[in-house]
Amino acid sequence: MPNPNDQPASDASGPIPASQRRVVREGKLALAALGIVFGDIGTSPLYALQEGFHGAHGVAPTPDNVIGLVSLFLWSLLILVSIKYVLVLMQADHRGEGGILALLALLTGERMQGKSNTKTDTRWIYLAMIGTAMLLGDGIITPAISVLSAVEGLSVATSAFDPYIVPLTIAVLVVLFAVQPWGSGRVGLAFGPQLAAWFIVIGLFGLVSLIRTPAILTALNPWHAATFFARNGMHGFIALGAVALCLTGGEALYAAQGHFGRRPIRLAWYGVVLPALMMNYLGQGALLLREPSAVGRPFFSIVPGWALYPTVVLAARATAIAAQALISAVFSLAWQAMRLGLIPRMQAVHTSERAIGQIYVPVVNWLLMASTISVVLLFRSSTRLAAAFGLAVSTTMLVTSILFAILVRRRARKARWPIVCAVGVFIVADAAFVGANSFKFAEGGWLPVVIGAGALAVTLSWYRGQSTLHHVHDTDGLPLAVFVESLALSPPHRVQGVGVFMAPEADAVPLVLLHHLKHNQMLHETVVILSILPDESPRLAESRRLEITRMDIGFIRIKARYGYKERVDVPSLLEQASASLGMTLHDPMTTTYYLGREALVASACRNPVRLVLERLFILLHRNELDATTYFGLPPNRVVELGSRLELPDLAGRG
Repeated sequence: MPNPNDQPASDASGPIPASQRRVVREGKLALAALGIVFGDIGTSPLYALQEGFHGAHGVAPTPDNVIGLVSLFLWSLLILVSIKYVLVLMQADHRGEGGILALLALLTGERMQGKSNTKTDTRWIYLAMIGTAMLLGDGIITPAISVLSAVEGLSVATSAFDPYIVPLTIAVLVVLFAVQPWGSGRVGLAFGPQLAAWFIVIGLFGLVSLIRTPAILTALNPWHAATFFARNGMHGFIALGAVALCLTGGEALYAAQGHFGRRPIRLAWYGVVLPALMMNYLGQGALLLREPSAVGRPFFSIVPGWALYPTVVLAARATAIAAQALISAVFSLAWQAMRLGLIPRMQAVHTSERAIGQIYVPVVNWLLMASTISVVLLFRSSTRLAAAFGLAVSTTMLVTSILFAILVRRRARKARWPIVCAVGVFIVADAAFVGANSFKFAEGGWLPVVIGAGALAVTLSWYRGQSTLHHVHDTDGLPLAVFVESLALSPPHRVQGVGVFMAPEADAVPLVLLHHLKHNQMLHETVVILSILPDESPRLAESRRLEITRMDIGFIRIKARYGYKERVDVPSLLEQASASLGMTLHDPMTTTYYLGREALVASACRNPVRLVLERLFILLHRNELDATTYFGLPPNRVVELGSRLELPDLAGRG
């Protein structure tokens, strides 16, 4: 299957100009973005508007209420997606990546991993953890509600399909998660044309309904959105919970920025997605002006009878693709969290040569599938899930706005009132959405809170645990140059061969070397201190790979850089270093690799919160991706030296 990042170099008539290649590439990326980035927000018309009139918290479908609610939908899309996310927030990227953790990295300057964090930094880290945890809840609920709402369209035609709605939903979800190893770029290119067809269809259905009842065009006047609250009081405020549903996917749009870049995403949004969404919501509103009784399923009610079944099929495909937006966002989130030291190291497969954000994380994929299917089995209808959905969406949006406001305040030497006012509008609007959705806590809003609490416990325990370990290592650390000088004064016994010690720090003695020297009282003739450093390029030229420093008494310091697309292979790296040094560093019979493994022990503290965090961190630490596999080491030449470490202050640090 073609990669959307491939660029044609020539055709039958000769080389293609660079400008034309750029246009072709951006066009392909915009098409792929339709399938990856906009599926979630693009299928929200299936269930969003009807929720404003549903249940005890809904408003009556009077003409004034219909116009007012549709006006709220339209202006929310314009202000909080078109301006906030697409125009403003996408400017705040961290090395091409977007999302909450990108904002956090910009705020802290990547002072993560438990190192040199100020109290202010720590507050932002905790706030970002909360937003990230709620986005995970969003990522679990989105596939469930999107696919359920589409399959439920079959019940509009006949109730005979009712027993099959849940099984069909689960089948679609299984297929969706099964294709993730292909990579988001390839999946997006396959899904993009289908989403393009979806937006064209829903836009046309809305236009036909609008032509029949053009009075709905008055919803373009924001005054009707304002008078909606005056007319309905508290019911009008709670109805904002339904309006938040039309914004689903905004955070995923920002988080998926690393997959495609700004220009393709903006091209797809302003050129295709926004016009289609506005037209469809206007069409649904026009229908409700004509037939208030259609309030139960306004989306499928604007579909002509002859097109109902084809539309249900198209909707099912579109909602399966909609889930892709949040899945890709969660993959990006997991990758960023690993880089920032908020979750354990896991296998991450980079699926693109050109875009660092296009990744696939197997463990996350299968956990998401199991969680999403469980949610479908628990709630069994999109209406019940809608109450849970809004709180996750609005909380994540609010956290993002707060972090962005802090970033703007830090970077702006002088207050720029247009920016300050815009950010203030974002925060007030997001806070209102959170407040409105809080009234639906008992109806399902508890679900993202429970999911978020679990995710927060993982990130909090890992961050504080790593902070504790780094504190211990920094306390016990010894500069490498000082260490070599002291050994030269009193050399230990030396044996033949090469000893390779993996060092996370650039210029400190690895603890595993200190333990080895303490217990074995000897060193190899040649000692290699090796650090693996990440690089933002997909692949590096071999000339840029190594930085080698010869030191006294047989010590060699090697810093090796690897691109994000490359697999770390330490034996091959040592062969390359051998050629540069004119000596053999990698010999299957005489080279030994030393890794440190810490056996963590919970403290004797009786504080239940501290004990839970400690035991969770110990479990995560024990199951982190094996270093032998990660570094490509030969298992029969690896020696692991363990040390026992009690976690002294896990709950109190940071």
